Amino acid sequence: MPSTEPDRVRQPLHVAVGVIQQEGRVLITRRADDLHQGGKWEFPGGKVEAGESVQEALARELDEELGIIPQVIAPLIRIPWEYHDRHVLLDVWRVSQFTGTPHPREMQPMSWVAADELEGLNFPDANRPIIRALNLPGQLLITPEPTHHKQFLSELEAVLRRGVIKLLLFRAKSLDPQKYQQMARAISELAASYNVQLMLRGGHHLEPVGHDVGYHLASAQLMSMSERPPRPGLLSASCHNLKEIQQANRLGVDFILLSPVQHTLSHPGARPLGWDRFQLLTEQACMPVYALGGLLSEDLTTAQAQGAQGIAAIRGLWSDTRI
Repeated sequence: MPSTEPDRVRQPLHVAVGVIQQEGRVLITRRADDLHQGGKWEFPGGKVEAGESVQEALARELDEELGIIPQVIAPLIRIPWEYHDRHVLLDVWRVSQFTGTPHPREMQPMSWVAADELEGLNFPDANRPIIRALNLPGQLLITPEPTHHKQFLSELEAVLRRGVIKLLLFRAKSLDPQKYQQMARAISELAASYNVQLMLRGGHHLEPVGHDVGYHLASAQLMSMSERPPRPGLLSASCHNLKEIQQANRLGVDFILLSPVQHTLSHPGARPLGWDRFQLLTEQACMPVYALGGLLSEDLTTAQAQGAQGIAAIRGLWSDTRI
């Protein structure tokens, strides 16, 4: 199960992991049957030895396993995970350029697979958030409160037409459940036409509007649940502190929005986390994390350097105005 609190007895096994990408495909290898989680597919890598940096360990492991030397790498995600018999910290890096030709130097099965095909393969549980991170975009648009129905849909289509937004949360707190349901159906059709993943405000009263539509939980909803809702599709949640992140870990939420990073006009009384606190909290999450609060598209690089999947914003992505 995911780790929900720091392990005070054992230090986690620190593992450097490389997600090697080339021409739209990802390289995976299969673990030997006699190893922990044996027989399952994995992303190549191995233990960070004493005195090594994670980058040095990654370079050594990729050379030993595949005969390649990484040249351009970037942090993707850090995953604390607790199996019944061990506690691991997966330090995952995206490898976009390397020297050498990958080949299985340890005679391990190896395959190149499209990122969207990884979900159907047998991976260790701790690798599932890596697959999720690979298939989620760097920007998440939260819609502003709608006014006029037709005008809102027209403005939304103009945003989606730019082709930048691939993940959309229709939240709309001002609408009653019936009106929200009506607009959700229209937005679902619009999102599908632009190949955009739609997330809807969570609530048991909502009727399904499509098998690919996901649901988003407010922090109060998140904390009230004892298990993951049985709805199909992605599940996300709003988090603001460690306790809420630990609950998201327990439920197996697919990704979270962590806020507020900076001051926002929409929540003027909320105390911002700042990037240092954001990074510390992100390292406790067992899933991709979007930074939210006072952010613009140009903050994406900063957010990812602090461990984020990317940024979420309302007007910061709807327009060029800071929220």
